[in-house]
Amino acid sequence: MFMQRTEFRDDSYISEIVTKDYRTSTVFLKYGIDYCCSGKNPLREVCESHGLNLETVKQELSEAVRNLNVSNSLDFNLWDIDFLIDYIEYVHHHYLRENLCVIDDMLAKLVQSSGSKHPYLLELHDYFRGLQSDLLPHLREEENIIFPYIKQIAHAYTRQEAYAGLFVRTLRKPVENIMHQEEERLSQYLHRFRKLTNNYTPPNHGSVAHKVCFSKLKELDNDLAQHIHLENNILFPKAIAMEQEMLRKN
Repeated sequence: MFMQRTEFRDDSYISEIVTKDYRTSTVFLKYGIDYCCSGKNPLREVCESHGLNLETVKQELSEAVRNLNVSNSLDFNLWDIDFLIDYIEYVHHHYLRENLCVIDDMLAKLVQSSGSKHPYLLELHDYFRGLQSDLLPHLREEENIIFPYIKQIAHAYTRQEAYAGLFVRTLRKPVENIMHQEEERLSQYLHRFRKLTNNYTPPNHGSVAHKVCFSKLKELDNDLAQHIHLENNILFPKAIAMEQEMLRKN
């Protein structure tokens, strides 16, 4: 569901644009354009009716579908802990804050329009709201407590400061427990999403809204998988290893 080109014709139908690449839906949502009900209208006509500059919208659509690839050769294990934490916050935490509410709204509308025909959508929406209510406080906890703590112990460890062991004993947070609890909780949500949606496969003859929503859920799944990997396989094990070494030395 990705467009092969980033050129948008003035006479392209909105539904056609979104069907080819679900990421364009964010531009239409931004301007309050219903790509389902207005989907049979050409781009130029929709922009005119909403008082929008056509070229500006086309530029935003092109930016929305631009592929930003992270090289597979990047070794996150070699990254400085401060930089890794900043990357997790600015990339993954920002993504979640930007997209959780968007997907929640998409699911709510999908339940309203198609819930009677597809009853599983209600359960999917309930599980998604559970994920949302768990994740947002967790992001705040990481940013306000866990990440600053890890940065502090990393600095103390790197500088081999004399108080490092005492610092760990006094302020130590259950990083290992958090790691396992987070992985188990998120894995349960993602497993349920995949099962309910048949691995994010929209039904035959499903609406554009159905296809976009499932594509956004799959995107969320992929982002969370990378997010969990960076924290549970790289960041947290490094923090735990530093804690344990400083405790042994004191």
